[in-house]
Amino acid sequence: MELEKQIDEIVRYIERGEKDKKDFKLGVEFEHFIVDKQSLRTVTYYEDKGVKHTLRQLIKKGWNGIYEGEYLLGLEKDNASITLEPGAQLEISIKPYKNIEEIERVYLNFLEDLIPILDSKNQILLSLGYQPKTKIANIPFIPKERYKYMSKYLQKRGKYALNMMKGTASTQVTIDYKSEKDYIKKFRIANSLSPVISAIFDNTPFFEGEVSKKYNIRTLIWNNCDDDRCGIVEGALDNDFGYKKYAQYILNRPPIIIKKDNDFLYTKGKRFKYIFNISNNKENELSHVLTMFFPDVRTKKFIEIRMADSIPYPLNFSIIAFWKGLLYNEDNLNILDEYLNDIDISAVLKAKKDIINYGINTLFKGIPIYELGKKILQISKKGLCKEERDYLNPLEEILINKITPTLKTKQMIARGKYDALDWCNLNNVIKCKI
Repeated sequence: MELEKQIDEIVRYIERGEKDKKDFKLGVEFEHFIVDKQSLRTVTYYEDKGVKHTLRQLIKKGWNGIYEGEYLLGLEKDNASITLEPGAQLEISIKPYKNIEEIERVYLNFLEDLIPILDSKNQILLSLGYQPKTKIANIPFIPKERYKYMSKYLQKRGKYALNMMKGTASTQVTIDYKSEKDYIKKFRIANSLSPVISAIFDNTPFFEGEVSKKYNIRTLIWNNCDDDRCGIVEGALDNDFGYKKYAQYILNRPPIIIKKDNDFLYTKGKRFKYIFNISNNKENELSHVLTMFFPDVRTKKFIEIRMADSIPYPLNFSIIAFWKGLLYNEDNLNILDEYLNDIDISAVLKAKKDIINYGINTLFKGIPIYELGKKILQISKKGLCKEERDYLNPLEEILINKITPTLKTKQMIARGKYDALDWCNLNNVIKCKI
């Protein structure tokens, strides 16, 4: 009886995310590394002219500080917020908008605020899936209480858990749904395409300072992090995987920490169903628990699609347009739902392993991923207006040339790591605008 009430509470939370189709918007989170321009070593939170100093400088440009105790750990404005990942990776979360152009405007304004500060310190902002030089053993955690407990728990769960926390950076897109039926389709499609998105947007040419010999290193890291909360949600490809099944997924796993009255409580390996007190539940506390699970596709009051590496501008806007064209057009949604219906979980899991060795040449649905990507790209185009179709051009170039971001960098590595990564250096974006 108590379990059913817990399920109902989470289901009601997810239901509150439903929106009319006319109100659908797109949200995005871009993660970045701040590194020294000459050496490419990671700029840490604490050091002189480090990330903490950068946040303080941004306050002078109209950003408002977010503190945990005495520590400045984030910033916010009306249309965006800046947070720090465990190794001081800098993430911007942009308020959801209907039009991609509006998201782009906010992102470029953010870069215009940030890049001059970094230029003055001889630092650069990189879009990359993994740290280019510094090993994670040499990167201190930022002083965020949640990360202290997460590292304590996760390092016992997977060999690359700390690499995930301090070494990786991603691109995440959020999608709205109008009903449970709509949610089921979108959630299933996004999960079915997990290895495809991972392979195409692979931007991890380095691991622990060395050129990686394999592909999709960030996927490899997530595959060896914590099976309880990472990868494909159990049952996600089932045609009846709705709100209740996602609630069961959450309740049957340990959240590591919960939030109670603004304090964090370390719950170790205790499953959420043994902790969740619905009579004393606050929405922000349940919201926090949902963020303690990191599957490829996550549910909150929206669907969060998390497989792509951090990728440079303007390629990072290709993935926003890609998902909008696929999932916000009813005809495309139905076409994809039927086209991908024969994919089962075993095929997805196999492909997630195969892309580490074969990249976009991995076979999926009987054809190489780059060919499948071309097919799906054409579907996406039909769901976009002409102006927004243009955002897909960098993605189309990848698929035509069969050169992923990782391959692009590796092809230039003979010039030296700095020159090879110049196209991932976002300081160049603002210089070009000037």
